[in-house]
Amino acid sequence: MQVGFYGHVRQYHNLKAEIDKAIVDVLETGSYITGPTLERFEHELAQFFGMKYAVGVNSGTDAIWLALMAMGIGPGDEVITVTNTFFATAEAIWIAGAKAVFVDTEPKTNNIDVTKIEAAITPRTKAIIPVHLYGQCAEMDKIAQIARKHNLLVIEDCAQAIDAHGDTFKVGELSDAVAISFIAHKNLGTPGDAGAVITNREDVAMGVKRLRNHGSLKRSVHSFGFNSRLDDLHAGILSVKLKYIHEWNNRRQEIAKMYTSALKDTSLKLPYELPGYRHVYHLYVVETTNGKRDDLLHFLNKNGIDAKCHYPIAIHQQEGFPWGKEAAIVGGVPNSEWNAANCVSLPMFPELYQEEIDYTIEKVLEWCKANP
Repeated sequence: MQVGFYGHVRQYHNLKAEIDKAIVDVLETGSYITGPTLERFEHELAQFFGMKYAVGVNSGTDAIWLALMAMGIGPGDEVITVTNTFFATAEAIWIAGAKAVFVDTEPKTNNIDVTKIEAAITPRTKAIIPVHLYGQCAEMDKIAQIARKHNLLVIEDCAQAIDAHGDTFKVGELSDAVAISFIAHKNLGTPGDAGAVITNREDVAMGVKRLRNHGSLKRSVHSFGFNSRLDDLHAGILSVKLKYIHEWNNRRQEIAKMYTSALKDTSLKLPYELPGYRHVYHLYVVETTNGKRDDLLHFLNKNGIDAKCHYPIAIHQQEGFPWGKEAAIVGGVPNSEWNAANCVSLPMFPELYQEEIDYTIEKVLEWCKANP
């Protein structure tokens, strides 16, 4: 049996009539860039989050970068974040001209360890970017307390956690902005690059709108900016899919429960859900405890299961990591490094068939039995 890792083609076929109509509708308008379809989707997205503003941009990377710039963060400033995530989180900080400062993660959730943040704060620190890794919210209530105490800005990297929430908070209500990615394999994805900044701050929303469109809010009137617009075709597709995101995430939770129930007695470290939080399982990541991560990955791939690793090389271990004035590590990051060295992502998307889930479980159990 072959078990794929991505389900966006199946998802397209399930929604083909709606998506095809949305594409044709946009084409018939003749307005493809910052048109009415984008404006409608931005309104729908802001409503979904219960926030005032949503601004569509080119990608999740640009969402972080432009949010930083809209808040005036740049050269000479420091931004605290984590190293066991996609490179773009730190890359966006560097593009803005600021310095990325890395702290370790908490071993249960692999999210930022809030007890490590204050030791990394200096007079140059301007912001914290927590990453809601794999679909599990970071502890935003504690992060917000630290930010208020030290007068810091907070941008949530929510590329993997749309529709997630904490036990007492929603994504966005305890921060200055939320950065979203809509690349194809995300929980809410489109066939291409796309992203958004969501915020309750009018100054941030207007700042991002200017920056995404060559510094312009009015035709032919420009200031400093870039070309980072979410086009109306992608907005139309995302508008169709947004209606289903809660249902799809519920299905991800169901699949996660099947995996966890079947694998709970193995030596693998399984995902942890903070009590009262909604984990939306963008990824279902197990961690080997016997040092045989690559062996497990090879075994699954050999048996037709397209398991992957997210992220096997931590940012500070990357060849292109800019040691020196652009980055720093405070207090060491052993948990982040352990996560990178031992993580395996099992297939996780709402269109998985039951037989594919069962087969994946069967093969993981087979490997665990032979590799205690």
